[in-house]
Amino acid sequence: MIYLRNNKGVAAVEFAICLPILILLLFGLIEFGLLFYNQQVITNASREGARAGIVAETVNADIIQIVENYCIGKLINLNGANELQANAVTVSVPDAQNDRTVRVTYDYNFLFAGILGFNQINLSAQTIMRME
Repeated sequence: MIYLRNNKGVAAVEFAICLPILILLLFGLIEFGLLFYNQQVITNASREGARAGIVAETVNADIIQIVENYCIGKLINLNGANELQANAVTVSVPDAQNDRTVRVTYDYNFLFAGILGFNQINLSAQTIMRME
């Protein structure tokens, strides 16, 4: 065995090597947690819109407003864009089976994952409900 007499800086060097990896993992977990949270928000928004279209038989403009109101204050994006973009909500008229389709899209901009080449991802959720 080799014993070193002066090993005072070994822990600091190991910490300096491991710290960037730990920080990358930490911020990656935060960023992807927000990504999955936003996916759940737009999924619930599409459900709310489809349900309003079926139960209350509202018009498409009102359904779009319901979805947008649901998303206000709930979407989180560290890069600043916390609202739905224009034309992010599409609503179909009831088809032959009386199905109502509501589709919501949201462009999530990565903040920390840009280091690895991820800049933006398009999240989408679609709900189809049948009028009974």
